[in-house]
Amino acid sequence: MNEAFLNQMTEFIFVEHKLQKADIIFIPGSGHPQLAEEAAHLYKQGLAPWILPSGRYSITRGKFMEVREEKGRYPGTFETEWEFLAQVLVQNKVPKEAILKENQATYTYENAIYSRKVTDQMRLEVKRAILCCKPYHARRCLLYYQLLYPETEFLVHPITESPVRRENWFLTEQGTNLVLGEIERIGTQFHEIMREMRESIVSTEE
Repeated sequence: MNEAFLNQMTEFIFVEHKLQKADIIFIPGSGHPQLAEEAAHLYKQGLAPWILPSGRYSITRGKFMEVREEKGRYPGTFETEWEFLAQVLVQNKVPKEAILKENQATYTYENAIYSRKVTDQMRLEVKRAILCCKPYHARRCLLYYQLLYPETEFLVHPITESPVRRENWFLTEQGTNLVLGEIERIGTQFHEIMREMRESIVSTEE
């Protein structure tokens, strides 16, 4: 397999930055507790004073399906991804007053859109933010959040507990499907975003 091709694909999808103190930690919606567990770890290290989990449920499923791992540690019925992620944060010793609420988003772009509404309502200036996500979801998350927060420096921090990582994604069909699926979604979803941008530019010029 062509090494240069794999390297380009890997570097595009699997984004990661060195952490610094930030104004907030964002968590895109998920049923994977590791995202909130890692965010809690970062919070307790003093890397940010706020955590904003975002998510109602997947638009394709129409409801919060299930906790993906560690069901015994996080039992119960959850109506939204936010409710689940907030519970994980609380169980990992994050004070409730540090957890912001966004429970309307049904896909990644909406995670960014509605998160921006929350921070704007708080009049929270976000100069630097940590984005806690799955490794193969990193590029799409960064593109969306950067689109809604153009003035913000984002530090992408993917969780380490994932079966699909930058060093092994191409070795399994599951990993290949996930990574190529991310690339397909970036292309498909950004067609609509670019259309909106063009219409906005034309409207401004008229």
